[in-house]
Amino acid sequence: MSEIWIEKYRPHSLSDIVGQDEIISKLKSFVKVKDLPHLIFAGPPGTGKTSAAMALAIELYGENWKQNFLELNASNERGINVIRENVKDFARIVASNDLGIKIIFLDEADQLTPEAQAALRRTMEMYSSTTRFIFSCNYSSQIIPPIQSRTVVMRFKPLKPDDMTRRLQYIAEKENFKIDGASIEAITEISEGDMRKALNIIQAIETSGDVSPARIYEITGMANQEEFKLLLTSAVAGVFEKAKEILDRMLIEEGMSGMDIIRGMHSATRRETMLPPLQRMGILMALGETEFRIVEGASDNIQLDALLAKLVHVGREIN
Repeated sequence: MSEIWIEKYRPHSLSDIVGQDEIISKLKSFVKVKDLPHLIFAGPPGTGKTSAAMALAIELYGENWKQNFLELNASNERGINVIRENVKDFARIVASNDLGIKIIFLDEADQLTPEAQAALRRTMEMYSSTTRFIFSCNYSSQIIPPIQSRTVVMRFKPLKPDDMTRRLQYIAEKENFKIDGASIEAITEISEGDMRKALNIIQAIETSGDVSPARIYEITGMANQEEFKLLLTSAVAGVFEKAKEILDRMLIEEGMSGMDIIRGMHSATRRETMLPPLQRMGILMALGETEFRIVEGASDNIQLDALLAKLVHVGREIN
């Protein structure tokens, strides 16, 4: 049975983590002095937050890192009882390592209820001499201020295409998997800085036996950027029927959701350098309004048709 690549190639040392040089440098300095403050790892999914926490524990504790590292997923265990039981029980045990401290890693900590966070803050105060907390979240603003004031916030950025490309090429070489540059570029484009997503895509492509950008877009349910560009430029040029034909193909034949299409058009708008500034602003405003309506529960089909109509008006007004 083949191993999942996101686990097989998870970094086991801080030096193996790509794309977060400044953060890794700070974490290495904590390892050097054999101490660390409470931390918040904030940033998008797939940018190395969990891997950094595990690698930090491995470098601090060596082979015994699992005995000194408690990982909890706050989105599954988000109530106050988890803090009172699991976290408190682990925190009150005296550390048996040379550092005298243990690490509690709370993944998706922004999903904890405010009551659970308040209880956690008290636990942090009580056991600060023996336990360090690392909070992982997408948005640090969802962590209550009393916890933020007791932690050092480290902001993880989406990985740059060059960093992702090097890592994917390294993994492909390790797996004896031949993949061309255009296919890797398609993976990095779809992944948008999310290394976990990129690894899932490249493994899916490897097992499918068909390696090409077209196949990658098909497997991921995403349209090629050229299709989004054509959809956008057709609508702005006033060719509504052609834009509607492309939109219907994306929705029906390719099975894309309204949000997928909004994101694709947003990316195409930002990439399209030939658009006049006023036109670009009009398009972005229309995309934002449509996204809001879809998130609020409006029909994808109706809102996307209305979006194309708005883009036709944007094109005419600016021209």
